[in-house]
Amino acid sequence: MDDVHPKSETAHDTGGDRRGRIVDAAVDHVAAHGISDLSLRRLGAAIGVSHRMLIHYFGSKEQLLVEIVRTSELRQRALLSQLRLEPGLSPADASRRLWQQLTDPELAGQERLFFEICAQGLRGRPEVAPLLERLVTDWLEPLVAAEVAAGVDPATARNRARLGLATVRGLLLDLLATGDRAGVDAAMEEFLRMYYGSQ
Repeated sequence: MDDVHPKSETAHDTGGDRRGRIVDAAVDHVAAHGISDLSLRRLGAAIGVSHRMLIHYFGSKEQLLVEIVRTSELRQRALLSQLRLEPGLSPADASRRLWQQLTDPELAGQERLFFEICAQGLRGRPEVAPLLERLVTDWLEPLVAAEVAAGVDPATARNRARLGLATVRGLLLDLLATGDRAGVDAAMEEFLRMYYGSQ
């Protein structure tokens, strides 16, 4: 039971490839089932990997959860980049599409995990520190680049990027805390009108 389904391991797989497949499977599992009562044994059984293999690759449950958050964030940035390259899609509409993806009820488990990991980092958990340091900086580069490409000066672009990121995360926390989807969506739409103008 040491292989990740649905793909089978081949002689050409490397440890990094296998680790990456394990993380992808774990991200998908958390998105679908959340993290309530999640243990390495339960997670391993769900994704077809022994808990010993999870410990081998990640060291601990906490380090695996950090990697799940990091991978989720990578996926979100990749989606934003893809949306911004879509012909005829305005920056505001790209942001709306990303917001719809982030607030998909099926991703609520991932979003809860994100905030739980942030809280652990703020409490000084050493295994979370590297992720916490990059939760803003990893997003600023692509967001600033998009603003500069649209003609905004770099200093203003950085401020706008940080504001946009903080707003999205704040409204995601609002949604998880209140469940008020209509209110949060309306607030996001108001923010996009202020941020992008009439787009």
